[in-house]
Amino acid sequence: MIEIRDATLEDSEAIRAIYNDAVLNTTAVFDYVAREPQAQRDWMTMKADQKLPVLVATDGAAVVGYSSFGQFRPWPAFLYCVENAIYIAPDRRGQGIGQKLLAALVTVATQRGLRSMVAAITAENAASLRLHEKLGFTRTGLIRDSGWKFDRWLDLVFLQRMLQS
Repeated sequence: MIEIRDATLEDSEAIRAIYNDAVLNTTAVFDYVAREPQAQRDWMTMKADQKLPVLVATDGAAVVGYSSFGQFRPWPAFLYCVENAIYIAPDRRGQGIGQKLLAALVTVATQRGLRSMVAAITAENAASLRLHEKLGFTRTGLIRDSGWKFDRWLDLVFLQRMLQS
């Protein structure tokens, strides 16, 4: 049974493994280099220091996915708009874990009084686009050829969900 909870530093290595798979094998993230253990711990510490959520999906003791959000842009006017990130272990994709993580993340953002949540998703990532649309996100923009990975150009789709009216 999948449970969603706040991540702890003890989850760092499992989160790193999930993220690194996305870096090395997918276009879900535009990074090229796998994250080192200390960089992962630093990321988790930075999220905690900034009081930004990192949620994990667990199946028993195993971390099978994680999600987080951060401020959409670094300027004060963007204080109430966040951008999400969701990653699922490769052998657990397509099992509804992303939906549980995203729903929980939207709940956290709404409880914090945030105005909107943005997702930036590679246009070829049909599963993530469907997931976000299923949970009330609407497409708001497309940036063509915005990323270069695996020897090809990638388009980036922006989606947004209003959290407060």
